[in-house]
Amino acid sequence: MNTKTDVGGQREDRCPCGTGRRYPDCCGPFVDDGIPAPTAEELMRSRYTAYALRRPEHLLRTWHPSTRPEDLVLDRGWVWEGLEVVGREGGQVDDDEGVVEFRARWRQDPNPAAGIPRLATRYPTSGVMNERSLFRRRGGRWMYLSADDVPAPDSGPTRVHA
Repeated sequence: MNTKTDVGGQREDRCPCGTGRRYPDCCGPFVDDGIPAPTAEELMRSRYTAYALRRPEHLLRTWHPSTRPEDLVLDRGWVWEGLEVVGREGGQVDDDEGVVEFRARWRQDPNPAAGIPRLATRYPTSGVMNERSLFRRRGGRWMYLSADDVPAPDSGPTRVHA
């Protein structure tokens, strides 16, 4: 994913989450500094960004302890190419629960230099993950709790990993 964008002849780092804002002014404080996200949607966007930037520590830090895995290894072959939020329920500053529905575009990067094998042709090498994620506050912080697959508009579920 290319997060460099020309703005007025200068190059700026755009946040992978798709807001169009610069990473330091968007998800950076959540991912890099552990600052709590004020809404469920902002936490979801920061988690997408953490997947895109391969930052498992943020994912584990924001995963509810009742469902969090002990360890998380992110596959270097997944390239996250774009995020679209398609719906939200609750999850605002004064809420205790929220649901965010989104679509995340992905592709496999068969990079032999990184030790990533090319997938067999019977497996998709790109797609869209459609998901409804449930978030709950714990100790005043939004935490990712669980997710449900959402069928893509033209096919069945396309979830590729947790």
